[in-house]
Amino acid sequence: MEAEKQISAMRDNIGKVIVGRKESVDLVLTALLAGGHILLEDVPGTGKTMLAKSLAKSLDLQFSRIQFTPDLLPSDVTGLNYFNQAQNRFVLRRGPVFTNILLADEINRATPRTQSSLLESMEERQVTIDGETYPLADPFLVIATQNPIETAGTYPLPEAQMDRFMMQISMGYPDKDEELSILRRFGQASPLSALTPVCGAGQIKELKQAAANVYIHPALESYLVDIVSATRSDPQIAAGASPRGSLAYLCAARAFALVNGRGYVVPEDLKALAVPVLAHRLVPARTFGAASCAAEAITRILSTVPLPTEDWSKRL
Repeated sequence: MEAEKQISAMRDNIGKVIVGRKESVDLVLTALLAGGHILLEDVPGTGKTMLAKSLAKSLDLQFSRIQFTPDLLPSDVTGLNYFNQAQNRFVLRRGPVFTNILLADEINRATPRTQSSLLESMEERQVTIDGETYPLADPFLVIATQNPIETAGTYPLPEAQMDRFMMQISMGYPDKDEELSILRRFGQASPLSALTPVCGAGQIKELKQAAANVYIHPALESYLVDIVSATRSDPQIAAGASPRGSLAYLCAARAFALVNGRGYVVPEDLKALAVPVLAHRLVPARTFGAASCAAEAITRILSTVPLPTEDWSKRL
């Protein structure tokens, strides 16, 4: 299967830099093929930026990076029209958002006004500057990073911004063997500099189409909706996942099945994706420990929603 070979090549290429973290790598590839965006949230030094750069260098696509700071302006992200005296007219200076892969590093350090400059581009794949709308490249992927434990000089992402991310991923700390491998791999030189592309824009488009064609049984579609609906009635959740979350869940499940070498979705796909896709969209009833509360609610819902039994590969 050509798609399986291509996905394996991307996974192996990223693995030349990222030690372990197979689950995180698979989720990033899933978001790429599902046409979603990723929020990497973890403490500093766990490899968030390195994972984003490794993905970008594995793909023959245009890559831009924005280091978000409190003084960053919306025009620093989207671009602006300026008067060119030599041409005697206004000329568009395109911002870094005009790319294929955009790394929004430490996105929560920018003001809400600057954060909101990404809303249109993430949802509609376009940018409006001075009343003129410009389409963005295809594929277009935003990988944002943020530090969950640092609050000084940061601005929490609003719910509308969080809902634009298909997944929120935490890489976590490596175990002892993985950390030893990191020391040996990066002790003298970074393998990132030697990384070469293994996949181009045309191949990514074909993989995205293949992911969209992955079969999901109607009973599993109903199971998916039951999970999302349960988040709206859970007593510990003030606001559940929206229909946008349901659609993201479906697209992610299809892409995740393809990443795992299958042409159909199984219940394990939905269970594996429930927390990364849904938890960050929930508004917990309590503010203290909100992130863990949302993840706990999803886990509890998965244990209570009845799972149908079918031949998931059988097309109706």
